[in-house]
Amino acid sequence: MTETSPIPQAARPKLVLASASPRRLALLQQAGLEPDALLPADLDEAPLKSEKPRDLVRRLARAKLDVAVAAARGTEELRQGYVVAADTVVAVGRRILPKAEVTDEAAACLRLLSGRAHRVYTAVCVVGPKDRPRERLVETRVRFKRLSAREIDAYLASGEWRGKAGGYAIQGLAGSFVVKLVGSYSAVVGLPLYETVGLLEGEGYPVRGAWRDAA
Repeated sequence: MTETSPIPQAARPKLVLASASPRRLALLQQAGLEPDALLPADLDEAPLKSEKPRDLVRRLARAKLDVAVAAARGTEELRQGYVVAADTVVAVGRRILPKAEVTDEAAACLRLLSGRAHRVYTAVCVVGPKDRPRERLVETRVRFKRLSAREIDAYLASGEWRGKAGGYAIQGLAGSFVVKLVGSYSAVVGLPLYETVGLLEGEGYPVRGAWRDAA
């Protein structure tokens, strides 16, 4: 059997992650992909009136993609690159939980999530040199144990919740709150790997070539 030759680094298409999130970067690296640039967008992420969780997460992911694509296409190095953007929303029913920035917000989220199921929606968008956006929406159901006031106070003191959708980080201490998860763990963290890799491959990005280079 003939071994496939690695793609020369100079010939490899550029890859852009439209995020400054360490979690999304780590997940992309877990899939064997190292972005050439991080181009986050500064957006107003507040939901529109009566906006459903799945509609909000799609809108934000597309908006992040648009900002990053505009920035990338304005540079010689990234003009023909591939761009990945994602957003995550936590909801109980149609109630969208905030990305907690203050203790009171996080405490309210944890009290609401305690002992019940919620849904985590993550939308991922990919565009390649042909500027043909592709997207996937991943819905994951998560159930928390019943949290005592002591557990909530201790988690709040950790500060891990800051900036996290729903006021918790499943990849950290809050992982011990999860009784059941149905769906994609990586999507809850912030980037659904199966869908992201599939979208990139569908647009012609040599994902497996990056794996060979890393070997």
